[in-house]
Amino acid sequence: MLTIKEHVQIAPLTTFGIGGPARYFVDVRTEDEIRAALAWARERGLRFVVLAGKSNVLVPDEGLDALVINITSNSFSFSGTQLSADAGCNLLTLVREATKRGLGGWEKLAGIPGTMGGAVRGNAGAFGPEIKDFVISVRALSSQSGEYRDFVNRDIGFAYRDSFFKRDPQWIITRVRVKLAKADPAASVRFTEETIAERERRHIQNVRAAGSFFVNPVVPRAIQELFEREKGAPAREGRVPAGWLIEKVGLKGARVGDAVASGQHPNYLKNDGKASAKDVLALAQKIKDAVRKQFGIELQEEAVVL
Repeated sequence: MLTIKEHVQIAPLTTFGIGGPARYFVDVRTEDEIRAALAWARERGLRFVVLAGKSNVLVPDEGLDALVINITSNSFSFSGTQLSADAGCNLLTLVREATKRGLGGWEKLAGIPGTMGGAVRGNAGAFGPEIKDFVISVRALSSQSGEYRDFVNRDIGFAYRDSFFKRDPQWIITRVRVKLAKADPAASVRFTEETIAERERRHIQNVRAAGSFFVNPVVPRAIQELFEREKGAPAREGRVPAGWLIEKVGLKGARVGDAVASGQHPNYLKNDGKASAKDVLALAQKIKDAVRKQFGIELQEEAVVL
């Protein structure tokens, strides 16, 4: 039985801490509850918005005139070197549970904010590895037809911070199966904690932000070479960090209202007090305009702006 709530404040639930209320809101834990929530919205001619970890998202100040379907499913199981997890499972929790069982290989994903479903949708990655490197299959529900389908890795069209599910949002991820590698538990725990410490060093943990706001763009070779000379690191796949570009145009630490481009990781647009979505969007536009003017590069949002 669904419990539909009205006028629920979304901001406190998001990592950004920004946004107005949802007209309707429901927690769902099972596939049947997801289908029931979709049917409830459809019967009333309502838009629906699916959320889970509530990172990587900017909710508008006026709120959402929709049914917000909040996926809270968090069951998971291990079989050999495989992990099967609900879309609502916290990614860091899964990394740590795997280490306890001597399974790893994906420790560099530790600390990426959000859930397994969100990680797959946006092909989350950090320090090299991406979730696509581990996914075997994904179970998803079509919000249009109500059918379930199992997608194997090659069907998901993974790309840099992208997947079939991001391009075709009618499909709602419900379950993910990944393959891990055998690892020494102590070494895996140490690797996980070192990864989290590195994220802390870069000031990208425990701040009110959506995660990286912009996708790292593919740039002309001259700009790649400038980055490589300055940083002594390769421009992977022809991309350079959006944060580096923001710093180069002098907008590291830039502020609009209480929205700030972090002084330590400027691709994190953080809520430094009572930032509004309008503040964040104005800061984002200021950054995009400056990068376009100086480098001729069009930054694209990684965060989902609802």
